[in-house]
Amino acid sequence: MKRIKTCIFDLGNVLVFHDNALMFQRLGEVAAPSIPASEVQHRLLSNPLWDAANRGELEGPGIYRQIQQVLGLAIDFEGFKRVWSCHFSLNLPMLREVELLLEVGEVKVLLLSNTNVLHLDYLLPRLPLLGRFEHRIFSNQVGLVKPNPEIFKLALRKAGADPQATLFVDDVEEYVGAARALGIQAHRFDPLQTAEAQVRKWMTVGDKLAGH
Repeated sequence: MKRIKTCIFDLGNVLVFHDNALMFQRLGEVAAPSIPASEVQHRLLSNPLWDAANRGELEGPGIYRQIQQVLGLAIDFEGFKRVWSCHFSLNLPMLREVELLLEVGEVKVLLLSNTNVLHLDYLLPRLPLLGRFEHRIFSNQVGLVKPNPEIFKLALRKAGADPQATLFVDDVEEYVGAARALGIQAHRFDPLQTAEAQVRKWMTVGDKLAGH
């Protein structure tokens, strides 16, 4: 295992938290008639629009129109945008760890996220730190979504990175497994452990093993 030279971080539930249950609840509340959160989740996650939005096939108004049809929303586009992004909060401890990596400057730092245009419009102004990343790869801008191996290969190419010297952090085990299949040192972020302990452990393990 090589010393880490490149770090690739996921966005949702790594750098920011997203409480999807809250979003589903709020969407159900603004439907006419109202819909239980469990039913909202079922309708949205079983509908192709979710992946289409993440692949960039739907712009903001298109996301709104399709979800309005699926749920019978009783709010306009501006109201929808507020509800659609109501579930985000910053993971400040993790952001501090990433900022330290950027300040030290010994590794390249990238972002790799499955997302859609409306969530980006909400999050980017609230995350100026992302402007310091070497590359930011958003699924809706490249037409690829995790766990497709091509999106990981794209990130490696942009960074000029050796997979074995690359750390990838995500909250979804399936995506971690897809990265590991390419030889990347991938780990699942655990919200029950401190960000400091996890990041420093992952970086230190690579350093120790590189010396052997």
